[in-house]
Amino acid sequence: METKELEAKAAEYLALEKNEYFRNELQKVLNKKNINDLNDRFYTELSFGTGGLRGVIGGGYNRMNAYTVRKATQGLADYINGQVTDGSVVIAYDSRNFSDLFAKEAALTLCANGIKTKVFSSLRPTPELSFAVRELGATAGIVVTASHNPPEYNGYKVYWSDGGQITPPHDSGIIGMVKKVSEPKPSPSEKEALKKGLLEYIDAEIDNKYVKMVKNYFLFPELLKSKGRDLKVVYTPLHGTGTMLVERILGECGIKVKTVAEQREPNGDFPTVDYPNPEEASAMQLALELGERSEADLVLGTDPDADRLGIAVPDKNGKFRLISGNQLGCLLGDYIFSVLKQQNRMPEKPVLVKTIVTTELQRLIAESYGAKVYDVLTGFKYIGEKIKEFESTGESYVFGGEESYGYLIETEVRDKDAVSAAVLTAEMALYDRERGMSLLDHLNDIYSRFGYFEEILISKTFKGQAGLEKIKTLMNSLRENAPESVGGSKVAVIRDFQLSLETDTASGTKSEIKLPKSDVIQLVLADGTVVTARPSGTEPKIKFYASCRAEKGLELTKAQADVKKKLEKIRYDLEEICRI
Repeated sequence: METKELEAKAAEYLALEKNEYFRNELQKVLNKKNINDLNDRFYTELSFGTGGLRGVIGGGYNRMNAYTVRKATQGLADYINGQVTDGSVVIAYDSRNFSDLFAKEAALTLCANGIKTKVFSSLRPTPELSFAVRELGATAGIVVTASHNPPEYNGYKVYWSDGGQITPPHDSGIIGMVKKVSEPKPSPSEKEALKKGLLEYIDAEIDNKYVKMVKNYFLFPELLKSKGRDLKVVYTPLHGTGTMLVERILGECGIKVKTVAEQREPNGDFPTVDYPNPEEASAMQLALELGERSEADLVLGTDPDADRLGIAVPDKNGKFRLISGNQLGCLLGDYIFSVLKQQNRMPEKPVLVKTIVTTELQRLIAESYGAKVYDVLTGFKYIGEKIKEFESTGESYVFGGEESYGYLIETEVRDKDAVSAAVLTAEMALYDRERGMSLLDHLNDIYSRFGYFEEILISKTFKGQAGLEKIKTLMNSLRENAPESVGGSKVAVIRDFQLSLETDTASGTKSEIKLPKSDVIQLVLADGTVVTARPSGTEPKIKFYASCRAEKGLELTKAQADVKKKLEKIRYDLEEICRI
């Protein structure tokens, strides 16, 4: 954009923004005449996508700030008032910078539109927000979070009355309303909103009900009661929201919890980590060190809004080993299905739901217990959507998850829940110990039954306007000129989820993919390896997933070596693809 156009956009924004911090922050950029920075703030608007908003904090239309939050909320309010006559919304927020401000701005904007709004008075995990929407019978919910993104980000996710993130037709309906907003309605003061009964703060009542619900999903409550004190757990909330509930529930089970002191208190700058993401080994380092020093049995880590869970377990030498998201999903799935079978509590039509980039090992595990498996697109809202469908089909959701450390055990929540997953993981560790196994032994037992699987994820970040074009170029290249082989193995099947087409490369036969359209390309290789390319929906990244399987029956060390060689070749080819 030309300098004059950028300056005009900036002046327009400054007239609309009521918050002094964001006005002053942008004014400093104008004073310095930093055109590149100005262009990044105004070359596009931070769009309200299918889940909500997420972006870098700062002044400008392409930033997370008080104005963009109020504008998005005005659109949501217009949509709600068009759908129901007596709408209500629940709001929660995490530990990120300005989360409390954005939550308040959203709440008062809703109140300005006559919508009753209930807000947690302090930070709470995302899964508790989902629970609260259902428990309180609200029309919608908002959680202010950027999940595991770097500190400069914040975001805003919208949930509908079923407790799940918005899906059709509500997502497109809300997006349409947000686009029509030029200026949000003037907000009342907090005092006025409280006096009129439009604003209400909620806390302990929902906390207690949520905790009770999580405890209802214990498979061996008596084991926890009698042996919980024997399990030593190290936990890190990574400066986020998980502390209160994870510590509380584990503590009430008698489990000894040592929380990493440096990461226990909420802090939106996340000073001890580069990324507050339990998927990152570096983020878990302090917890691993404390685990070794205290000779713990289990290390747990949750991201800032406590919807993702990472774990580590000691090997025979006492050194802690991180467990991948796919591996923990396999362990939890196997544990839940096996115990339900053992206790004769398996529902009549059990179901596991996973995403298209989650390991196929989970399918084999679930099917071995007679469960049906559904694949959905990446994004937990699709798992929540399937749970809603099961209410009319008579099928019973048992477990679901995605490779990116997200799991859901209960149906009272319709988003990934690291709190309940953390508690059940502790129970599983205790159960395995009682039968003379470690979690690593349990994992190896799964491999012995179904064959060895291993996955890699390659993320490439391309920032700014040029970065978006680079990602589009990469996806177009894969779509129009898919490689004939990857890692030395021929591409047997190409799945283009944008075109909803699956193509057999040998015969040319095409079939329909019966999932929503999405900018994802998946290559199934002749040896069964699955390689997937997907632009991130929340960060300026393109992600490549690869999942390899060794031949069943191979000795574990040999299987691991074979798969490692395959993955090294695949990694090399994917790196080459990214160099276009």
